[in-house]
Amino acid sequence: MSEGLFDGILGGEAERSPATESGTEPLVAAVAANLANQSPEVSTETVALFRKQTAVLEVQRKLLESEHEFFKAEWGPRLLALRLRTGFQIFIALLAMIIGIGVAVMLHDAITSHSVVVQSFRAPPALAARGIDGAVVASGLLDELNRLQSATRTNAAKRDLANAWTSDVKLAVPEAGISIGEISRLLKARFGNDIHIDGELVETDAGGLALTVRGDGVAPKTFVGPAGALASLTIQAAEHVYAESQPAVWAYYLQNAGRYEEAITFCQSAYAAAAKADRVYLLNVWANSLSNTGGSPREALALYRAAVTLKPDFWIGYNNVMNSLWVMGDEEGAWKTGEEMRRLAGGRPGRAPELQFQNWDTLTWNLQAWLASSVADAELNAGIGTGVGSSGLNAAEIYARMHDSAAAELALKTLKADPKDPTIPAQSHFIRGLLAENAGDVPTAVSEMEAFEAAYADPAVASNYPGYKCWIAPAEEAAGHQKLADAVLLTAGTFVDCYRFRADILASRGDWPGAQREYAKAVALAPDLPGAYYSWGVALARHGDLGAAEAKFKQASERGPHWADPLKAWGDLLANQRKMQDALAKYNEALQYAPNWKQLKEASEVAAKQRT
Repeated sequence: MSEGLFDGILGGEAERSPATESGTEPLVAAVAANLANQSPEVSTETVALFRKQTAVLEVQRKLLESEHEFFKAEWGPRLLALRLRTGFQIFIALLAMIIGIGVAVMLHDAITSHSVVVQSFRAPPALAARGIDGAVVASGLLDELNRLQSATRTNAAKRDLANAWTSDVKLAVPEAGISIGEISRLLKARFGNDIHIDGELVETDAGGLALTVRGDGVAPKTFVGPAGALASLTIQAAEHVYAESQPAVWAYYLQNAGRYEEAITFCQSAYAAAAKADRVYLLNVWANSLSNTGGSPREALALYRAAVTLKPDFWIGYNNVMNSLWVMGDEEGAWKTGEEMRRLAGGRPGRAPELQFQNWDTLTWNLQAWLASSVADAELNAGIGTGVGSSGLNAAEIYARMHDSAAAELALKTLKADPKDPTIPAQSHFIRGLLAENAGDVPTAVSEMEAFEAAYADPAVASNYPGYKCWIAPAEEAAGHQKLADAVLLTAGTFVDCYRFRADILASRGDWPGAQREYAKAVALAPDLPGAYYSWGVALARHGDLGAAEAKFKQASERGPHWADPLKAWGDLLANQRKMQDALAKYNEALQYAPNWKQLKEASEVAAKQRT
């Protein structure tokens, strides 16, 4: 307690008792004068009483002042010491709390650590004279591991996969004395799940090199080569470490590199000894690689379903089940799988990542949702994405489907290439063909679509873009290549797009009954998809059956509520009937889903001017 506090309690020098000499005498004199006029005796007694009381108050004042001084002298130092001691104790408590939090954080980091720690290798002095010592060998191995990680396109390592490879791969350097780093390393050694890699590099009797690697859960293996083959040996050693310590991610690396046969063999051999979490991804890569080599889609479907059975929230698996069913021509089954996935995920958005709905979005022409998930995946994963195909290229295709040619062209020009991915050049041809077709450039459309057809012969392309071959036929028909159009549709498979495009072609050739039969087949094949209803509605409108056409556009919009094309066609139908207010409502609704569609904007402006 400070001196100022005592002053506040006792009144201090500035606030003396009313019994001060200068403060009471005027009052006494005034009272005496007043009473003297009434009774001199009373006046005398009153004055005497006042003076006695004043004397008492003066004694009390002096007593309080002496007590004040006593407290200041006696308790001031004690209170100051108490404050200092209390402050020091609080400081110690805070310091202990900070240290405790730090230890808790380090302990948490240790328990959750899944790092790959490459320790310094052993190398003989003879190699050190050539600039090759243990640190050089370890650094080379670390660099190669980082390269492998960067080349692995998958979200498994970042999300559900146990013991995932992360950016926390670092070179361990011995430290002098005890430090925070040393404590952290000791905690990780005791409680963590780190993988420690070491080994040695020696010269062989023949003058070559032998590089041996080993680690926690990594079987020792020696790689031998000539004297100048250290780089090659390091690559082999890194791949061995990657495969042994992280089988699922290594499987994805093989898939991304187009080494499908190796991926299948590896997944088969690694499955039995793999952890349950890893098995899910091994099954997935196994099925992907089987599809990419032209294997049985039914076998791939069985593998995907086995993965989903092991892990019911394996959302990638559901997306791949949809893809397999689509490849097999069961688009309605693929749609139903997407609906089941949405239910299990608790709605949309829900527990399932939006990217894993891409097949459902494609089937239902839910373009903006498909675009958002593709752009996000590309931005977070080196401009390519985590899927088998490029998410960046998917964005270009979506823009083309939304009739936004400028955005599609920009996406194509800024695309990050991957020479090991055959889907990128193939899909690029498809998108350019679609853009040319939308612009009425028939020669370019045919040229690009024929290039796409050649690329589509690769199973890695066909399995990832089921039904896309159907789109070649309209371009060939527009160019007058009827036989080529028929040949494409004959070999493209049984898909909604094939049936509806065949119907469009028959209608353009004057075979209206045949066209009607093909539209009906398309609807029967997948009654919950919008494509067939839309094409049928356009054909009905051209044949003057406006009521039936409007009914088809309504059905298409119910099944594809975020698809602009049926809404625009519906608006055109209403505008032709001079129902401009209704037409404008359809155009404005369509603009929500294709905001940069030039013809749609123009139609909306005309309707706005002509409405009554």
